[in-house]
Amino acid sequence: MKRHILLASLLAASSTFLHAADFTLSSPDFKAGDMLAQRFEFNGFGCSGENKSPALQWSGAPAGTQSFAVTVYDPDAPTGSGWWHWSVINLPASVTSLPADAGAVGDAKLPAGARHVRIDYGVAAWGGTCPPPGDKPHRYIFTVHALKTPTLDIPADATAALAGYMINANAIGKATLVATYGRSKKD
Repeated sequence: MKRHILLASLLAASSTFLHAADFTLSSPDFKAGDMLAQRFEFNGFGCSGENKSPALQWSGAPAGTQSFAVTVYDPDAPTGSGWWHWSVINLPASVTSLPADAGAVGDAKLPAGARHVRIDYGVAAWGGTCPPPGDKPHRYIFTVHALKTPTLDIPADATAALAGYMINANAIGKATLVATYGRSKKD
């Protein structure tokens, strides 16, 4: 009996995993592994970009998806804990893309019901790339998370780490897209 329960559990888990392999994230603004354009760079901290978020699109979300969250994380930031550049929650399950500059301050460019979470720049918006001059190019991990709940009840002043905890606790799938960005010493 225990063997049948274990086998059924393994089959269910593998079927979810196989379906999750169909979940993909892409952008018309860059391809996986590309160096991001300067327009996505932060405007401050010595950086002089346009601080625009790229357009994103996804497909193949797992069955049971009730909402999405989008995050962008730099694991190479010299902080000891990385750097959160973007966190968006409560994207309706019917949404499969975000337009360019959806990360503008305020939630006006986000779909109805969605909202930004405060990131490591201290704002609830997109915070562009801005690695230290001369560092090797940093990796920027764009992730769309399929969630099993229609909304996340996260306080307005919550940190990106708290949002990350709640996102991961409710995730049933995720798709990632990684790009890089670096600045020369003369920047």
